Amino acid sequence: MKDKEILFGDALALLKQLIGLSSLSKEEELTANLIDGFFRERDIKTHRKGHNVWVYNAYYDTNKPTILLNSHHDTVKPNTGYTRDPLAATVEDGKLYGLGSNDAGGCLVSLIATFLYFYERKDLKYNFCLVASAEEEISGKNGIEYVLGDIGPMDFAIVGEPTLMNLAIAEKGLMVLDCNATGKAGHAARDEGDNAIYKALKDVEWFKNYAFEKTSATLGPIKMSVTVIQAGSQHNVVPANCSFVVDVRTTDAYSNEETLAIIKSHVASEVTARSTRLKSSSIPESHPIVQAGIALGRQVYGSPTMSDQALIPVTSLKLGPGDSARSHMADEFIYIDEIREGINLYIEILNKIV
Repeated sequence: MKDKEILFGDALALLKQLIGLSSLSKEEELTANLIDGFFRERDIKTHRKGHNVWVYNAYYDTNKPTILLNSHHDTVKPNTGYTRDPLAATVEDGKLYGLGSNDAGGCLVSLIATFLYFYERKDLKYNFCLVASAEEEISGKNGIEYVLGDIGPMDFAIVGEPTLMNLAIAEKGLMVLDCNATGKAGHAARDEGDNAIYKALKDVEWFKNYAFEKTSATLGPIKMSVTVIQAGSQHNVVPANCSFVVDVRTTDAYSNEETLAIIKSHVASEVTARSTRLKSSSIPESHPIVQAGIALGRQVYGSPTMSDQALIPVTSLKLGPGDSARSHMADEFIYIDEIREGINLYIEILNKIV
């Protein structure tokens, strides 16, 4: 076991270095190299696939279950409202500024510090596998999903995302639907054609008003929003086609496939899901890791925002320092004390079960 203050100092130094390197989704080579080198400097064997880096505890035992610790090192593009250099790690008034500081650099380095704390323990009931993953911000196929077949079986996961160190025990999934209503073209001046816009409007109204029978206890109802609509070519032609896009935030009450089937059974438009892979996730409140957090005074809630949990096929808890409300904002920051608290709480929670 390492001294927590030393771990905190190393984590903070690493985060400052990460901020200074551009790591847009699909362009994370520099930060992957940095993380790989950070572990190698400590004589910890690393594994790498693409821009994903992972490590195991020193006394990994195939007879024991494994806890996955995961957070990402890619970032979104800087918000146009930035007044600071997004790649300059600066500290003012207890805040560390920089792109990716809050989402999710603070979480990643706090999980790395936690991993190092347990790294050499011989008496663990669980193994640890820490994965610093790529492409989270775009739900890319070369991120956490890319390495799931390589890292071995996992019992459950802690996904580091900013939650103010409260316990996100459920998270909404996502489906984007392309819908197309088909009519028949005709001249607008005569009683001709079958207006596809009018057909689409009936379905748009259904998406606006429909309530699914089952509601998630933690996430509430499925939310459907029509976000894009396109039709017509000129003022005097009745359109034969009207296409629209629907953003569907799914819950653990239905699988994505079940949700899609219900939608198709109610609308006349042709409906195609771009993907069903971004699934809602949840962990029982009775799970030992959740109970450990509750015992330390942390609150449970359902998260409306999506993370790599959507792609991890084992029970997972979203938990991390920082505030989701700061993610992707201009002049992004994390409080330095949030990182210290994050490390301490991760360790305290895990100490109750490992």
